Amino acid sequence: MSKSAKLHRIREEILGEWRGCEASRDLNAGVHLAHDFVAAIMQGLRASGVADGLDEMEVRTAWKELAGDFIARHTEPVSVKGGHLVLRVTQPAMRFHLEQMKPLLLQRIQQQLGTERIRSVKFALG
Repeated sequence: MSKSAKLHRIREEILGEWRGCEASRDLNAGVHLAHDFVAAIMQGLRASGVADGLDEMEVRTAWKELAGDFIARHTEPVSVKGGHLVLRVTQPAMRFHLEQMKPLLLQRIQQQLGTERIRSVKFALG
């Protein structure tokens, strides 16, 4: 055994005694990067249909263009889950009016965002 190897072994023994344990062979063993977990979670969400692939700003912009200024001031897209667009409506009268226009609104939204992405429109008072 060479002198440097012998000194290295003695050094490791002294450090082990001082620490009270053996030195870890690989400090990165068992360490996982966050992006690996995030990628796996997002892939699982897409596979289960939770993520519809719609951007919030895309939906808000499309709704404002389709609904017009007056209706857009009294409504707000809340969520898209499973192809169901939920709109928050400020007044019951506006909700009644939108229910009457629902087939036309759905057709316009589907033209803008895609029939496979939006299958129905629901209204919630709030």
